Amino acid sequence: MTVSPRAATPALLQIDAILGRLSGRAALQETCRFLHESFRHYRWVGVYRIEGRELVLDAWDGPAATEHTRIPLERGVCGRAAREDRTVVVEDVRSSPEYLACFLETRAEVVVPIHAAGRVVGEIDIDGNEVGAFDRSDGAFLETIAQRLSAAVVAAAGAPPAP
Repeated sequence: MTVSPRAATPALLQIDAILGRLSGRAALQETCRFLHESFRHYRWVGVYRIEGRELVLDAWDGPAATEHTRIPLERGVCGRAAREDRTVVVEDVRSSPEYLACFLETRAEVVVPIHAAGRVVGEIDIDGNEVGAFDRSDGAFLETIAQRLSAAVVAAAGAPPAP
């Protein structure tokens, strides 16, 4: 799948509007909801933040919750993206031994680091239900979103845990 400039531009404007009216976890949750509803190939969308040596799930949207609400930085595709400070696209999760299975129907994953003050503070994690669901346009689009989400991730780090 691809994210065309015709779809990316209004989506980025909508995310800017979300971030203009919400902050912290509320902004992250609404961004996850918007991405999941707006891009059919984004079957599950989550935002993790780094807390010590773990990734902690702050917001998500999709058909079901994941059991992976805390991921050690040493594990999984999410851990690799944070450790290597780069976008990771897995075309077929069945061929990736480091993939941490969340949902039986997941076939592809893209994970994009979120930066603040020159370091990785979190990441966007998206699952797709088709092999090869994500391409370079998804990576570029999500990297732009990640830049916008940095302040919300930092604000979420200082907020009390979600109920």
